[in-house]
Amino acid sequence: MWQGILGHDDVAERFRTAIRRSRLASTYLFVGPAGIGKRRFARALAKALLCQDAGADPLEPCGRCESCRLFDAGSHPDLDLVGLPKDKSTLPLDLFIGDKEHRNQVGLCHRIALRPFLGGRKVAIIDDADYFSQESANCLLKTLEEPPPRSLMILLGTSPSKQLPTIRSRSQVVRFQPLSPETVAEILLDTGIVADRDQAARLASYSEGSVERAREIADPALWRFRAGLLDDLSSARPNPVRLAKAIQTFVDEAGKEASQRRDRLRTIAAFAEEFYRGLMRAEVQGGANGDELLQISLSNAQQNLVPGRAGDALDACLRAVEHVDRNANLGLVIQRWCEEISDCRARI
Repeated sequence: MWQGILGHDDVAERFRTAIRRSRLASTYLFVGPAGIGKRRFARALAKALLCQDAGADPLEPCGRCESCRLFDAGSHPDLDLVGLPKDKSTLPLDLFIGDKEHRNQVGLCHRIALRPFLGGRKVAIIDDADYFSQESANCLLKTLEEPPPRSLMILLGTSPSKQLPTIRSRSQVVRFQPLSPETVAEILLDTGIVADRDQAARLASYSEGSVERAREIADPALWRFRAGLLDDLSSARPNPVRLAKAIQTFVDEAGKEASQRRDRLRTIAAFAEEFYRGLMRAEVQGGANGDELLQISLSNAQQNLVPGRAGDALDACLRAVEHVDRNANLGLVIQRWCEEISDCRARI
């Protein structure tokens, strides 16, 4: 576990090797799902690279030198951090080359070209790289093509496909994998997001390898909705119209951003997938597994539903998620999905 960061030792070893071989690139693009530690890794890497008294391991900062003390205090003069402002939908041009009155006199491109204050190097971390506009990407082009000596830029995004060609072609891509459920659960407990080990494991199982995602689904409202959903899925009389309306309303309450609504629908689908997988196991094994609520729902389903079509309903859930991932209209996805799973129940 490098610098207390779980799940990315392989990436740390890649940088350790690059530094020892003097093959560190000038620009890196970190990609992977949100909430898996890319930002924390980038900051830890920056601290190690800026350390003035590193030992035999180039990725282990001393923690004592002036550079390390300034870094820990959040005031290191050779570290530049920029990201998407809360009121913007793209990274503003001003962040890189300054406003109209101070063009090329301030901004990241100007600052990273200055000589390092502490004699080592300059490091810039650009968060939210998925949100470059064509204009802001182009203004960074010269810096990417002709990086200042002893400078390094780290861009944080979620996928290479979301980067403009201007950025992607001039960066070395580093892929971060989702965390294991065990790692997510450990982080949830260590950081105090949850105190109960069983709850941590349950959230981790739905997290898709992301601590951020686990934090989001810790919302009690989500689990209250799950209770109603399981009750509906286990009932003998399907009502696709009522179910679709309930799901649509709850999805819309997730927020104004389309990504928030899509994430919530994925979670709802995951609840349904868990139910149908459990039902398939119960049909084979003769017993229901899972938390108490799920066990009760599966027991009711075995009494109310004729066995044999849980697999078809599970397929319908997986198709719904596939359509969500393809940015299909959520209203249509919900309507069709509810019709399909209700049809499975009606005919089993």
